[in-house]
Amino acid sequence: MKKDLSYYLNLPYTIEVKKIPDDEGGGYSAFMPDFLRAKITFWGDGDTPAQAIDDLRLAFEAAIEPLLEDGTNIPEPKLEQSLSDKAKNVTITLKESVINEIDAAAASLGISRSALIAIGTKAYIKGL
Repeated sequence: MKKDLSYYLNLPYTIEVKKIPDDEGGGYSAFMPDFLRAKITFWGDGDTPAQAIDDLRLAFEAAIEPLLEDGTNIPEPKLEQSLSDKAKNVTITLKESVINEIDAAAASLGISRSALIAIGTKAYIKGL
């Protein structure tokens, strides 16, 4: 398989979203920890977690292209998952309009509905 831009854009990298304190400008920042060990960093920021993730995706795409051209070794996601952190199916009830908003946001970010719900929930809990 050719490891081109499309290949890397479709890998399941972990995205961490953090709330930026109001005294530091507020909003949210997003980054991919898989790149920290390779000393390749890029960030996204925005007023909402979704905006930060969208900004991160743009930064990721812009950073990967020159790395590919230079032949730089680009890290791939760690797929390790502890037994206590396995994915589980859950059933929730939401209004159809909310599901439509979730699906539209997830599609615009290029992630699944489940990923968007997980990222948003984690960001919300960390902000409490």
